[in-house]
Amino acid sequence: MSACTHEGTIRTVTPRTLGCEECLETGLEWFHLRLCRECGHVGCCDQSIGKHATAHFHQTRHPIIEGYDPSEGWGWCFIDETMVDLPNQTPQRGPIPRYY
Repeated sequence: MSACTHEGTIRTVTPRTLGCEECLETGLEWFHLRLCRECGHVGCCDQSIGKHATAHFHQTRHPIIEGYDPSEGWGWCFIDETMVDLPNQTPQRGPIPRYY
């Protein structure tokens, strides 16, 4: 695993929604969910139409996401383009609707 220089931005967060925030607002479907480990934004992956997790990174420059589908829990740094060892896995807030 390559070194990430942004691990200091990792926070324990509360997911803000039970699905992709933008997809829930607009009625789009998502494939997988990603959680911003700096602010708790829930966005959809790049396989989804909206690509909202990546869009959130470009808007905020929050670098690290967590794979947020149940039991994933991996970390990724957009800036260093590398996997990140997260200090913990964010628990699910409730049942997440599936849209694929």
